[in-house]
Amino acid sequence: MKKLKVLIFALFTMVFLGFSQTSAEAHAPNLHIGVSGDGVKELQTKLKKLGYFNTSATGYYGPITQNAVIEFQRDFNVAATGFTGPLTRARLAEVDMMAHVVNGEARGESYTGQVAVAAVILNRIDSAKFPNSTYNVIFQRNAFTAVNDGQYNYEPNASAYQAVRAAVKGSDPSLGATYYYNPRGVTDTWIFSRTTITKIGKHVFAK
Repeated sequence: MKKLKVLIFALFTMVFLGFSQTSAEAHAPNLHIGVSGDGVKELQTKLKKLGYFNTSATGYYGPITQNAVIEFQRDFNVAATGFTGPLTRARLAEVDMMAHVVNGEARGESYTGQVAVAAVILNRIDSAKFPNSTYNVIFQRNAFTAVNDGQYNYEPNASAYQAVRAAVKGSDPSLGATYYYNPRGVTDTWIFSRTTITKIGKHVFAK
């Protein structure tokens, strides 16, 4: 299951890379040993939130950054070159989108609850009943409250990023759920027709 989820995530990163990049992303500079600047600092900050980079973000791409990138690439099924090119950038962009959802939807929930929300995104990508890319799942109309009410735009913390990392590596506390909801905040009672799988914190996870 772990390998399957990573491979699915990798497959739809290729789709994301081919069809969903903005012009800025497509023309972003490649990062590697010896490069410095704001782009490197942003990369280091993201890798630090994910738990791969354990020192201050300096903006210089040295061996520590290279090793952190290699670890990320190994976990997310990218060729472990230590070079940050288009595929690695696309994968990081997908992780970033998922972390924004986790932060917006499960901020204040336990870490397990956050991993479960991240897993639901992956379970939807894997399901024929939902769109088959991270971007399209997240931005499907009315799919996530955080997208509708603007909480998606809040800056995710390290817990949200690491929850995404755990889910991509195979952790699924939702037990295969493709839906979740807070019973106290339900506005469409249709959701109650879904089969409950488990409950974590304030969220009911269902299929």
